[in-house]
Amino acid sequence: MEFPKGFRKRRGINWFFIGLLYASYYMCRYNFRFAAPGLQSEFGYTIEDISFIFATWSAAYGVGQIINGLITDQIGGRISLLIGAICTITINLILGFSSLASQFFTLALLALVNGYTQSFGAPGMIKINAAWFRKKERGLFAGIFGGMIQLGQVSISQVAPLLLNGGLVLGTYILIEAGQWRSVFIFPPVITAVSAILFFFIAAESPNDCGFKHVTIDPDDLDGRTRVSLKTSFKTIIKHPFVWYYAVAYACTGGVRHSLDQLSVLYFRDQLGFDMKSQIPLVASITLMTMPLVAFMGSLLSGYISDKHYNGERGPLAVILYYAESVTILIISLITLFGFIQPNASGVLVGCLALIAISFSVNSTHSLIGSAAPMDIGGKKMSGFASGLIDSFQYFGGAVSLIITGHVLDLTYQKHGYFFWYLIMSLFGIIAGTTMLLMIRKKNRLNCTNLHA
Repeated sequence: MEFPKGFRKRRGINWFFIGLLYASYYMCRYNFRFAAPGLQSEFGYTIEDISFIFATWSAAYGVGQIINGLITDQIGGRISLLIGAICTITINLILGFSSLASQFFTLALLALVNGYTQSFGAPGMIKINAAWFRKKERGLFAGIFGGMIQLGQVSISQVAPLLLNGGLVLGTYILIEAGQWRSVFIFPPVITAVSAILFFFIAAESPNDCGFKHVTIDPDDLDGRTRVSLKTSFKTIIKHPFVWYYAVAYACTGGVRHSLDQLSVLYFRDQLGFDMKSQIPLVASITLMTMPLVAFMGSLLSGYISDKHYNGERGPLAVILYYAESVTILIISLITLFGFIQPNASGVLVGCLALIAISFSVNSTHSLIGSAAPMDIGGKKMSGFASGLIDSFQYFGGAVSLIITGHVLDLTYQKHGYFFWYLIMSLFGIIAGTTMLLMIRKKNRLNCTNLHA
């Protein structure tokens, strides 16, 4: 069935401003990793302490995904996204202008609150898009949307070094001197505020809200509604035969993705010998910018392939991608163990390329499992909770990975560098691939049962 005239254009506009807002969330999320060296220098926090802060954020985000995903199915994606934006703006400004970070417990608490409130974003974003895209479009568009989201990480990877290297200046007045970690919590929320205002006035919840009342997105859903009761959403999604397989696999995606993203700044300092506090080298900035760009490429390719060559099925391709990711990281861990990643010209090149390779491989499953699969499972009415449930496990996995990795690195770094960082990530890939393989086998058994029924 063809879309009516003007639909694709309006969908593109809608899609852009949703992506812009959610990308700005990422600026208020990945700014913390740039503050980590300054926090360590000023307050004496260890790698384990910083990893625990990241883990606290991830765990709170995961819990919030479940709760807020369910709420989003009732209040709608627009309200959900705006709540998350207002709250994360507030928390970031508190971190930027107050002295509360000097106390470890308080810093962890602020990270926890920021994690919980940001978890309004993903369910809201996915719920809106589920109402605008059909199943065989969702893989590709989840990949493209993933690229828009990664712009937030690209932006903070460029903005944070500028702030840390040059400070924050208004005319001739120096607001914050160079090397001050607080600056990375002040500028990003301003971008989020502007994005939220644009989103509020332009983005629409569903085609119905823009006058497209006869557009069919889900063939079995013709009433045009996008909201259901908490009870209906909870009971339907929690009993879905495949949702828990996706959730476990996505926990492993989080185990790799969040460890890679959050600890990369400390890795640059410890393994490659960079000054990441006040004089961030160009090669580090380029690497941190390239990582989300190749992440976008991985998401886009996997989404397109799953739509066109697997007829909208996500599992078979996910198996291949997870095992390929694990092999890639395992090879890099051996390269590290044999001393090829060092603070010299060739070692820095290998070390930076290693991060880029992992970013490509792990993000190939990020949008596939975290965006496309929840839309397939929940449709436009229940994708909020489907997204929240599956995505929560990404952050639980990230929290577990960060806690384990931080503790292990504090014990082994002096002798083995970041070898165990890579090894731990490779194990998550193996578990995820095996989980997806088990899901495919269950799906085949159910299909056979239904065929003979």
